[in-house]
Amino acid sequence: MNFFEIKKKDEKGPARLGLMRTAHGEVRTPAYLPIGTKGSVKSVTAEELKFWGAEMILANTYHLWLRPGDALIHKAGGLHKFIGWDGPIFTDSGGFQVFSLGEKKKAGERDFTSSEPVPVLKKVSEAGVEFRNELDGATHILSPEASVQIQSNLGSDIALVLDDVPGLPAKKDRIKKSIDLTLRWAQRAKTHFEKIISTSINPGQHLFGIVQGGDFEDLREKSAKELRKIGFDGYGIGGLAVGEDAETMYKVLGYTVPHLEEEKPRHLLGVGYPEQILKAVSLGVDTFDCVLPTRNGRHGQFFINRKSGGYEVIDITKKQYEEDFIPVDNTCSCYGCMHHNRAYIRHLFQAKEPLGIRLATMHNLRFYLDFMEKIRRAIEFDSLAEMAKVFDLC
Repeated sequence: MNFFEIKKKDEKGPARLGLMRTAHGEVRTPAYLPIGTKGSVKSVTAEELKFWGAEMILANTYHLWLRPGDALIHKAGGLHKFIGWDGPIFTDSGGFQVFSLGEKKKAGERDFTSSEPVPVLKKVSEAGVEFRNELDGATHILSPEASVQIQSNLGSDIALVLDDVPGLPAKKDRIKKSIDLTLRWAQRAKTHFEKIISTSINPGQHLFGIVQGGDFEDLREKSAKELRKIGFDGYGIGGLAVGEDAETMYKVLGYTVPHLEEEKPRHLLGVGYPEQILKAVSLGVDTFDCVLPTRNGRHGQFFINRKSGGYEVIDITKKQYEEDFIPVDNTCSCYGCMHHNRAYIRHLFQAKEPLGIRLATMHNLRFYLDFMEKIRRAIEFDSLAEMAKVFDLC
């Protein structure tokens, strides 16, 4: 059977319903992948995720490599057994964390706890990415081969190649050097993947290339076409959600997706807000990962449905909800909305009770997973354009 099958195409554009078949189950697309950075989707259990409709989760190669280590996870029987999730798992390459976390720390943009393994980027070269891990002070080199090997040891269902991750805006010369290096790394990763796949803990693992090129149309086209020559099972679209505005993102997707094989899945890395996901689906993207449901939930921000359609984000910690005795979202059937009111959940955040974070995370994940179900239904019944109008995307 084919790894990816298109079940239905939208009548008015590139959007499609698909089915991804992996060694650990099927994934209906378009799909949102809850993020389990260190092998756990924050505050929730695997059983809850499945009950809400999650079919695949994303785990972070960088964090699992450094702690507890891919060798230990391999010894445990692979990541699925180690974390108690028997559905499909998508792993990133680890490169983005080295670039983004290291740069943010250097710029003072993020406050890290002393226990989190934070990289300090030292050098990017043909060999890979060299960095110092502040957890133990050791210097590591993440090479294209090492990234693939780590993901093989984890036994994920979809693995990503290592890529160079320039932020936007960036000069064209910088972006060109980035995609040239990424393409050389991609070829090395593919060669190593083919060498080890037959003895992998998951011989059904699939490898995705990553399209880079900044916001330059000719470079995006070059990146996509060269990756096609190497040959991958699907593609991650990278270098977006790194500071550019939404219109730039949509423009880049518009001249990237047409250069990728229609019969292979496309994953948009790190995106995003519901309207961004909806627009990307309409441009032909199949899967997404994003920290917003869990990260915003930890700060008391709830994604809720509007009566008139669309959604809004409310901050439950604001005083206006102190005596608000209605559910956070009357249209939601999550545990918090069924059993508690806004005033009580606000109290939990004010009192710094962990239950508040858990209820917010549960609600937001349920919102995102339900939202993807609405998108799939809209494609099935040829009403995606009408759905987009509600979000002012037409």
